[in-house]
Amino acid sequence: MALIVQKYGGSSVADAESIKRVAKRIVETRRAGNEVVVAVSAMGDTTDELLDLASEVTPIPAPRELDMLLTAGERISMALLAMTIKGMGADALSFTGSQAGMITTAEHGSAKIVDVTPGRIREALDQGSIAIVAGFQGFSRDSRDITTLGRGGSDTTAVALAAALNAEVCEIYTDVDGIFTTDPRIVPLAQKIDAVSAEEMLELAAAGAKVLHLRAVEYARRHGVVLHVRSSFSSEEGTIVYDPAKGHPKGEQVEEPIITGIAAEKNEAKITVGGVPDVPGVAAHIFEVVAKTNANIDIIVQNVSAADTNRTDISFTVPAAEGRRVIEALERERDNLEFETLQYDDQIAKVAVVGAGMRTSSGVSAQLFRALYDAGINIEMISTSEIRISVVTRADLMEKVVQVLHTAFGLDAETEATVYAGTGR
Repeated sequence: MALIVQKYGGSSVADAESIKRVAKRIVETRRAGNEVVVAVSAMGDTTDELLDLASEVTPIPAPRELDMLLTAGERISMALLAMTIKGMGADALSFTGSQAGMITTAEHGSAKIVDVTPGRIREALDQGSIAIVAGFQGFSRDSRDITTLGRGGSDTTAVALAAALNAEVCEIYTDVDGIFTTDPRIVPLAQKIDAVSAEEMLELAAAGAKVLHLRAVEYARRHGVVLHVRSSFSSEEGTIVYDPAKGHPKGEQVEEPIITGIAAEKNEAKITVGGVPDVPGVAAHIFEVVAKTNANIDIIVQNVSAADTNRTDISFTVPAAEGRRVIEALERERDNLEFETLQYDDQIAKVAVVGAGMRTSSGVSAQLFRALYDAGINIEMISTSEIRISVVTRADLMEKVVQVLHTAFGLDAETEATVYAGTGR
């Protein structure tokens, strides 16, 4: 008997009919002889609606109380789903994150999982029940409070449960038929990928691919969890995220494509620290200040210093939601850091092409830059790794950049992809 963990996002359980459809799939999986654990998100846009409601009653909601409020969304979903499954003649029990043993750090709004003790889940499975777990939430032993894991937390919940229970696979259900070469809402001719390596998926998620959350992919790779991304609206096979060390899931030697996919993110900001003394240790001091804000830095570029002043500029990107916090921290340290100017630009977008085949292929950068040049698109920043090339452009050009590069690298399909619902988040 295999143990399967399934995760359903907000669009998959957006209303009563959607919940019934999901429940039918879960019951079918159980009746096929599998043990089933389900992590579920809040219905539709519930989380956003609760955030809006909180902002209506106070401009700065208390973090602890905000977590108490937001976790209500997943509790509603888990209870409704368990009720529906019971109505179909199967046994199901719902559990909050704390009841499921999701132990986290104490940070409200962005807690990290430190341990999973799924004793009650294991008991429910042993009794023949389907376990329905509220995603996105946990419990801190230190503060004894309910916590939330941040956006994408339901993905991480599912992967953590799969690892703790030694599940055969963790199925992530969303509103598209798997992982595509890019967002099919931007490029309708995007192709579904049958299998993608964990390292490629990490790069795609880090660069903005929304179908899987970065933390969930990192957790899965670290704990050896096999991910299977599928649509809750169809019976398509979806996409397997596999460990290259264990071989391709098709069991054959498959030559890696040069470019596997293209990811994009518009909610980015560029910060430029201008007129920085070009002496040892200055960059370290700048990024130590940034590190204390807990901001996630991606691309970093340092200009050549001016010969007459021996000063240089350092630019870097952070998520736009974290940008103002970083600016304020740097301003407080202006005298100590001795920089001359500080610029903030949140009208940028980051686009990345990813492919393990880049390791053994030449000319990829030239092809990328030529395609953007021919389309009249200016590049503001560039960053590369072994299997990723990222560029920063104006935010209003993001979709055009993705479309141009998708065509330039021969990724367009012959028919349009099907998108069944909203964003799946």
